[in-house]
Amino acid sequence: MKNIFLLLFSLCTAVSFAQNINAYEFVIVPTRFEFQESENEYRLNTLVKFRLEQYGFKAFYTSDELKTNYDERCRYLNVDVVNVSGLFSTKLYVVFKDCKKAIIYQSAVGSSKVKDYKTAYAEALEEALQSVKALNYKFDGKKMEEVGPALKLSVPVAVEKTEIVMENALFAQPIANGFQLIDTTPKVVLKIFRTSQADYYTATSETKNGVVFKKNGEWFFEYYVNDQLISEKLTIKF
Repeated sequence: MKNIFLLLFSLCTAVSFAQNINAYEFVIVPTRFEFQESENEYRLNTLVKFRLEQYGFKAFYTSDELKTNYDERCRYLNVDVVNVSGLFSTKLYVVFKDCKKAIIYQSAVGSSKVKDYKTAYAEALEEALQSVKALNYKFDGKKMEEVGPALKLSVPVAVEKTEIVMENALFAQPIANGFQLIDTTPKVVLKIFRTSQADYYTATSETKNGVVFKKNGEWFFEYYVNDQLISEKLTIKF
């Protein structure tokens, strides 16, 4: 009886995840995952994009120039591969996150005990991707506003905002999928991550989450505090 219950629970969970992921038309694959030492190391990024396209997704690299506007960016899911390897085995799993960095789907953990890194990573990743395949993804054709307000990130046209000017320059240092912005201390003030839109980044600090974007030749960091939109003008040296 317990096994039957677990089977039914697993099936219901899979259906639920599939319904969520079917609401997204595109997926973005980075050219370098955090644990990789170089772009497309062991050809894992190529493998992810290839398999996702086989499974019916429209997949792009973060380096691709995609023509999309502000309101369309939440039609994309960001794909990541996480390394949770132990001493004697290689373990990976795949994560799909929306434009708010909320996890929409996390795959099963794939593992391999092969000693050769290239073979082990590929084997573990292929195993993890099997649970993605089992979702039987198919875009449902709905616009994001029809899916629910939680999946759409937009700024109301008439929203009031408080403007702040950060006078000291921040210096951009490349990291995986973006930059870290440091001051003269030096201290990491912000980490910004690329999106499919040029000069538009998601941004995180120790206390804030928001977006960094370029407007009329100037950089701004916008975020909410107690439902109040705060806009900080930044000077960034790339």
